[in-house]
Amino acid sequence: MNKKAFAVLFGIILLIALFFRLSQLELRPMHHDEANQAVKFGNLLEKGEYKYDRFDHHGPSLYYLTLPFAWVLSGNDFSNLTEGVLRFVPSLFGVGLILFLLLLKDSLSLKSILFSALFISISPIMVFFSRFYIQEMLLAFFTMGFLASFWLILRTQKSSWHITAGLCAGFMFATKETSIIIFGSFLGSLVLLKALFSSETPPRHPLKNLISPRFFYLLGAAFLVWLVFYSSFFHHMKGLLDSFCSFGIYFKRAGGAGAHSHPWVYYLKMLMFSPYRTGPVWSEALVVISALIGSIYGFTKKPTIRENSSFIGFVFFYTLISFLIFSLIPYKTPWNIIPFYLGMLILAGCGITFILGLFQKLWLKTAVLALILITTFHLAWQSWRANFKYYADPRNPYVYAHTSTDFLNLVQRINDIAKVHPDHKNMLIKVITDPHEMWPLPWYLREFERVGYWTETKEVGKIKGTPVIISSKEQTEQLYPLLQGQYLSEFYGLRNEVLLSIHIRFDLWNRFLEKRS
Repeated sequence: MNKKAFAVLFGIILLIALFFRLSQLELRPMHHDEANQAVKFGNLLEKGEYKYDRFDHHGPSLYYLTLPFAWVLSGNDFSNLTEGVLRFVPSLFGVGLILFLLLLKDSLSLKSILFSALFISISPIMVFFSRFYIQEMLLAFFTMGFLASFWLILRTQKSSWHITAGLCAGFMFATKETSIIIFGSFLGSLVLLKALFSSETPPRHPLKNLISPRFFYLLGAAFLVWLVFYSSFFHHMKGLLDSFCSFGIYFKRAGGAGAHSHPWVYYLKMLMFSPYRTGPVWSEALVVISALIGSIYGFTKKPTIRENSSFIGFVFFYTLISFLIFSLIPYKTPWNIIPFYLGMLILAGCGITFILGLFQKLWLKTAVLALILITTFHLAWQSWRANFKYYADPRNPYVYAHTSTDFLNLVQRINDIAKVHPDHKNMLIKVITDPHEMWPLPWYLREFERVGYWTETKEVGKIKGTPVIISSKEQTEQLYPLLQGQYLSEFYGLRNEVLLSIHIRFDLWNRFLEKRS
């Protein structure tokens, strides 16, 4: 393949990735994790304050890297911030990680790079969580950058790649605590690669270049990112210690997963076959099978296509180790699939290239390519379905404890009542729910100036006269005797099988009906 054709096709793939990731970003209701991150970012946006919380929220990179986009697109007023602005950030990083594949042109064929890029651009999992305001896609971006630049260190020993790898490693650590699993998987991959190829003369791997004085450039760059971000740009030095103390908390959480406990086959089943009796069947088996074929090809003695077998081996071992670790940890959420699935997507490109190389006759190669493109189109169709049709439907395997679309009706009702209240957005609202049922209300009520949150009805104080009260199902039962028949109550779905009640003072309800009529 010539370079001009490669550039055109790679550009088309980037456009496809942009379309899937940037279209209708505000379509899906905010997940409670997204809303939680958004409110924390709002404090940084308006007050310039951020302190790393070792108990929750993960690392600081998401918030600080969101700042420039928010300033440009919505200013520094939290109430003007939108779902689209927030989700634009992970979407951009989800596209950007594809560009790191260009750094692997000396280790992979142009065809393999194109197919890997295509799979990343249309993968339902990669697209869905690129449209999600959480840390995962930033972690994937920096992981891909670290993988590519680290391999270039082994091949070239250039100082620039040491610095690039160090910056990526630092940002991985500053993004999410699970980066420690990724670093461990990379280290394990290097050990296995060295053991596998150490008896060969000359060796097929460049591990002899790993240790050099330039390695301190990598450590220095990573240290600088850690120092600046976890200290909140030197305003909260305790964050540096907390960045390490957090591991004890997250190790404990991983072992006692509770509602997030799933069997070890959870991720594999999600990738291979996720059927629903009243919904569609989901599968990214094309990527998994192609990745397996690409891995086998990487270990063949006489490959039929020119690829760097040691690099394929490196990615294979990283993918295998990280897959095993994430699968054996009881605590599982769909987005934790991304670190090892990234390796599968690279290997899948190699697998498709190998398959095409097996056929020499033009008509046969064309027929195989057509079959591959048809199955690839099916993958893209699933991506469209997951992100634009079943975007908040529990029959979508990537939808996990997600906010119901019915919840938006609750938000609309609050806004409708505010229009007929004399104080409008200064109207008093009291929310009485369990903390897990509170979110994403703080995000959707960000324009209201007088909102209070309680976990128990008995803690609220005066109930009578409050314009609007929102309560969980459990608190509603305790609340009813206090409402004294002066409120109209409605029920809305928060999540699957979780309801919230809204209690509206009758005079406001009557005004609303008069205005609507």
